[in-house]
Amino acid sequence: MINNKALLIGVGIFLLAHIITWFQLNGQFFSEWFKNNNFILALFGIPISYLYIYGTKYCYSGFNGLLWPGRFIGFAVGMVVFSLLTSFIMNEGITGKTGISLILSLILVSVQILWK
Repeated sequence: MINNKALLIGVGIFLLAHIITWFQLNGQFFSEWFKNNNFILALFGIPISYLYIYGTKYCYSGFNGLLWPGRFIGFAVGMVVFSLLTSFIMNEGITGKTGISLILSLILVSVQILWK
């Protein structure tokens, strides 16, 4: 049985981690501050790592001790975050290939959550 509360917390933590990671890695392409402060951005790796650790912990708990579903959840959340932020901030539209990838990511999450 899925622990919905733990799973929701895990997904939320993964969402936050992927958003911060996106800015950490891609901010250099649209902001002079990001481009000129690589060392400061590298320091964000420590809190980001904690977010991924806790996201994994909560998803593991949410799926009653299974690692694979949480891994797929983290991957799919990352795909969606990357696609949306890249589209909105970098103006790289969602192409057919990206759209199919997003749909597949959502199917992947659905399989992990809904398949009993």
